[in-house]
Amino acid sequence: MSIRTLKTLVAIADHGTFSAAANAVFVTHAAVSQQMKLLEEDWQLQLFNRTKRTPQLTSAGRAAVARAREVIAAYDNIVPSIIGDDGLSGKLTIGAVPTTLTGLVPFAVSLLKKEWPDLHVSVVPGLTISLMQQVERGALDAAIVTKPHVMQPVHQWQLIAEEEMELLASLETDSDDPLELLQENPFIRYSRTAVVGAMIEDWLRENDIKVEDSMELESLESIGSMVVGNLGVSIVPRTCVTAPNPLPMKRISLGANACTRQLGLISHSDSLKVRVIDELQKQLLKAVEIGRFEPVSSAG
Repeated sequence: MSIRTLKTLVAIADHGTFSAAANAVFVTHAAVSQQMKLLEEDWQLQLFNRTKRTPQLTSAGRAAVARAREVIAAYDNIVPSIIGDDGLSGKLTIGAVPTTLTGLVPFAVSLLKKEWPDLHVSVVPGLTISLMQQVERGALDAAIVTKPHVMQPVHQWQLIAEEEMELLASLETDSDDPLELLQENPFIRYSRTAVVGAMIEDWLRENDIKVEDSMELESLESIGSMVVGNLGVSIVPRTCVTAPNPLPMKRISLGANACTRQLGLISHSDSLKVRVIDELQKQLLKAVEIGRFEPVSSAG
């Protein structure tokens, strides 16, 4: 058994098939099959159910994957622990919900990179539930997500900001009354597959506000562009960090009963990258305190 073999096993779990895992670890399909056969012989365990066309992990296989992730993480942390940088070099892979990708995330990561230039940060976009699942299985080191109603015990949550929902409307609209605008204009929904989209839907229902749906989108940029084009109004989070060159449109408060989402950093409770995740949280909070994306010069 080798670290390479364990990484292949984890790749199968993450990508679903031997072929996809082979592409991910840069070996042939035959090599993946051979590695897994030898691993099963070495451990005297049946890791895969091969009665189906696509081999599926057995319960023993899933348990082995969980342990393999721990071993790989410990192995990857050997050098950082010796030289004392606690993971503040190498690679950090984070997920982020779409509403954070033009302001909060690029600003915080640029601040982080200024402090730790040897740290390579990779950002994976996605919706909250998907990102949480990827953190749980070790595919992501951490993720910036909307806090859901239910969290798993393996998740470590750190609050970054609270964002109140606001109404977006074209500058061409005559009214500044949110209820009037919602009733008289087509409604551009934030995707209800996202946690924040479901929150907005609940708020509309609780306040007995009926809207005329025109489209449903996942990207804050695409929603904003539609609003600027006077194609409808929308409800979105008032972002805690303003992006450079914000689109020209009305941003109207929904009033005292507006719903609010909690935006936070989620990581695995057993993560070995505690120090770098704490540094990321520090820079996220700093970005929120400043409130506007100001690109950071590497010259400092």
